[in-house]
Amino acid sequence: MLENRLGITDSTELAREEERISKQKAIQMFESGFLDRLEAGTVQCLTEIHRILFEDIYPFAGKIREVNISKGSFRFAPVMYLREALKNIEKMPQKEFEQIVEKYVEMNIAHPFREGNGRITRIWLDLIFKKELGFVVDWSQVDKEDYLLAMERSPIRDIEIKYILKNALTDKINNREVYRKGIDHSYYYEGYIVYKTMDLQKKNPKDKK
Repeated sequence: MLENRLGITDSTELAREEERISKQKAIQMFESGFLDRLEAGTVQCLTEIHRILFEDIYPFAGKIREVNISKGSFRFAPVMYLREALKNIEKMPQKEFEQIVEKYVEMNIAHPFREGNGRITRIWLDLIFKKELGFVVDWSQVDKEDYLLAMERSPIRDIEIKYILKNALTDKINNREVYRKGIDHSYYYEGYIVYKTMDLQKKNPKDKK
């Protein structure tokens, strides 16, 4: 189990607290306008999001990993090449939809943190879409299994993930409901289903359209 600031030694309890605390932070980042102050598409943007979400939970929040990690049989970018890979990803163009998704796929392959990569990178992706195209992904419209399979295949064939994301774009870029449902769905992809963002903070009736 990962070292944590909460003194928790049970993995199930840690997962619950991680979901609760980081979802609250995700809401605060949106409500405060913090996300819009970040430079979309940069490594610094990604690390800042990671730091804010997990700073109360993990000592490595916002820090590029120094250990090799894998998922199943797939090994993410080796530590010895990771920082150089991140520099190259940051330089990738992001003016068009296909370029943005290709950059997202490469960042997923890099997996720069010990924990939380998928959730963080989806927020990062939306910030690029928002800045460059005036859209975000409505993640509540993206099927979990379709998404996970498409991402698994994306290092070799990215046409599937491009199709899935393009069909889920919305121009409601400042809509709280879209954002919160998106956070819930993003966490659901990773198996975090205990808390809903609406349960963690009362809905603001003055929703931006």
